[in-house]
Amino acid sequence: MSFDLQPTLKGEKLSLRPVRAEDWEGLFAVASDPLVWEQHPDSDRYTEPVFRKFFRDAMESGGALIARDAVTGEVIGSSRFYGYDSKKREIEIGWTFLARAYWGGAYNREMKQLMLDHAFKYVDTVVFLIGPNNIRSQRAVEKIGATRVANRIGANGRESYAFTISLDAWQQRGAKAK
Repeated sequence: MSFDLQPTLKGEKLSLRPVRAEDWEGLFAVASDPLVWEQHPDSDRYTEPVFRKFFRDAMESGGALIARDAVTGEVIGSSRFYGYDSKKREIEIGWTFLARAYWGGAYNREMKQLMLDHAFKYVDTVVFLIGPNNIRSQRAVEKIGATRVANRIGANGRESYAFTISLDAWQQRGAKAK
């Protein structure tokens, strides 16, 4: 069974679907807030030329998803699956951003839950690569059970902190929540 990198996923708070070219305007409206990128290594991603490259890369990745508020339908952000390794049974989740009105945990947590539940149909490990200064994202993945395991050089050539969560840890976490 091959990994479906662009599923449509629905939760109570948000829905995810593959990014399309016509999503540019809605995603740029969210991404144009400088505070969204404040702790990110590409802190100028709020500018149109830098975000245009990000958007193009997202489209070319074949794993980008747009996030919409499940109630209003409003575009609230994006995330992506990347680097599927069938031999290691591993995938990366990253490039996630949300509009500030959706910060605070519940929306990011549901996005990650939907993506992790999907990923663990195909892999045993999910990796999150996060910039060393992006404390907000580091704490967010720790809240869902990911553990910092190493430093890695990401696809962008920069050093990142690698956090992972295993299928076993995810299942144990789910059992505790019930």
